Amino acid sequence: MDVGKWKSIFGRYEAASFTVNKRFGSMIKEQLQDVLTVEQQMTLSYIKRFGSCTTTELAEAFCVQKSAITAIVTRLAEKGYIHRIRDEKDRRIVYLKLTEEGSNVFQWGEEKVFEVVSPYLKMFSDEEIETFLTLYEKLASQVNEE
Repeated sequence: MDVGKWKSIFGRYEAASFTVNKRFGSMIKEQLQDVLTVEQQMTLSYIKRFGSCTTTELAEAFCVQKSAITAIVTRLAEKGYIHRIRDEKDRRIVYLKLTEEGSNVFQWGEEKVFEVVSPYLKMFSDEEIETFLTLYEKLASQVNEE
């Protein structure tokens, strides 16, 4: 494929990605109200998915500085949504786990996100959704390898 075609494809991807991410981000933020930020919901989601993790793991997963994650984690701990658990062998390592309240608020947030996204997914067939996700996961896998 020639350079002009690649630039056109990238432009389409960039425009669509920007629109979807900005609009969904704004709508999700509105749904989460004053309970959670989008970043806090994503953090709870990551901890829920893996059971426990460290701030270093979160920073690497979200491609941000550890200080940014520390601020999010501190707010979640202050709200009672996560526990900080020190490693018994190496006290420098701190694991993060959801509290029962954190698990409940995560579930609430997930439902709010679903309320935002699901009406848009209804316009696609199951096959289209599966194809999109397969290709998007392939892109994510490739990006993670580099």
